[in-house]
Amino acid sequence: MTIPIRPPFTRETALAKVRAAEDAWNSRDPVRVSLAYSTDSIWRNRDRFLSGRGQIQEFLTGKWQRELDYRLAKELWAFDERRIAVRFQYEWHNDSGQWFRSYGNELWEFDDDGLMRRREASINDVAIAESDRKFFWPAPGPRPADHPGIPDVA
Repeated sequence: MTIPIRPPFTRETALAKVRAAEDAWNSRDPVRVSLAYSTDSIWRNRDRFLSGRGQIQEFLTGKWQRELDYRLAKELWAFDERRIAVRFQYEWHNDSGQWFRSYGNELWEFDDDGLMRRREASINDVAIAESDRKFFWPAPGPRPADHPGIPDVA
């Protein structure tokens, strides 16, 4: 187990925090992801409001049962001593084979131990053709260092 990156954040530690979050989410392991959040973490994800690791794990389990072949890229947008803002994109398909690219922004707030105590996510889904996909690394697993991150929004 690694020691969490703790506030106050510098540009270097904020970038590392974002990449660690991206790698965890790309594992598609609800327990692994939930360990980055405080036990009483508060979430808003689209129109869902969650509290605590148990609800986070339950939510993520359902998410990855619906959002198949999920691949995510995150990018640091802004930070201060205790908060980080990111933008992200991820691609997935439903059980009918329709592909989507989801665009979003997250606001994160951390406790003294470096665990996220608050997460607010706003996300929009856009149906895409499979030929329009941009994320092609083996999944589940982290985005390779040489794979491009978030493409320009078109």
